[in-house]
Amino acid sequence: MATIRMIDIAVNFTDGMFKGIYNGKQCHVSDIATVLNRAWSAGVDRIIVTGGSLEESREALAIAETDGRLFCTVGVHPTRCKEFEESGDPEKHFRALLSLAKEGIQKGKVVAVGECGLDYDRLHFCPAEIQKKFAAGVIHSFTGSAEDCVKLLSFDNMYIGINGCSLKTAENLHVVKGIPVERMMIETDSPYCEIKNTHAGIGFVKSTWPSKQKEKYDQECIVKGRNEPCSVRQVLEVVAGCKGINDLGKLGETVYHNTCRVFFPHDLDSAADALLADGDTS
Repeated sequence: MATIRMIDIAVNFTDGMFKGIYNGKQCHVSDIATVLNRAWSAGVDRIIVTGGSLEESREALAIAETDGRLFCTVGVHPTRCKEFEESGDPEKHFRALLSLAKEGIQKGKVVAVGECGLDYDRLHFCPAEIQKKFAAGVIHSFTGSAEDCVKLLSFDNMYIGINGCSLKTAENLHVVKGIPVERMMIETDSPYCEIKNTHAGIGFVKSTWPSKQKEKYDQECIVKGRNEPCSVRQVLEVVAGCKGINDLGKLGETVYHNTCRVFFPHDLDSAADALLADGDTS
């Protein structure tokens, strides 16, 4: 497997599946370390752990502190934003989130506010009226239309996050084909949004890993039905395939640069400084 630098911008390491818990049942040991080793071996350079609530954001920060290549977000997912009102003191709840974000920024671990925004696909979790009270602009796990994409990209410095859910249908692939690679990032949203054999993009997937059912857990295999950050490479492969791009490495570098521009701008500054230094000595 050729090494291509990748950053997975959305991994839900706080989910019970990475603790070996499925539908309330313990099926295997907690295995984040094993999952991370598989990701690093696949070329994943950094991972952003997603915070979906105040409590999950605290856990995401704690996880991020275990490895220099892990970072995190602090935020409340649209479908979870009832927790502000259910806390009894929405302003205090907000201040707790803000305090956590500041703490994580000082530690060099919090790179974004998220998840947040609007999610109208799952209104049974949280009504639109409540979501609108706490809305913000992010583009994650994009599954919209070409028209949606055009509207979103009309905003400067906005990027589209692509994962397995973005690549399910022929229409999805058509939309992704039209997204400029300079405005794109890749993610797994694991343990969700895997690229399944029934998905339109599966024919472009080249990288695979042995898998076993959770009841027959083997640390050398991925768990069937549980997505992992190593498979962010599959997302890149499908994007390349539907766009007709033969140079996966070049595509990967462009997407990597996009991600650094938003989440790790100091990396770009360091690279520019190094280039200038080389120029001074030549």
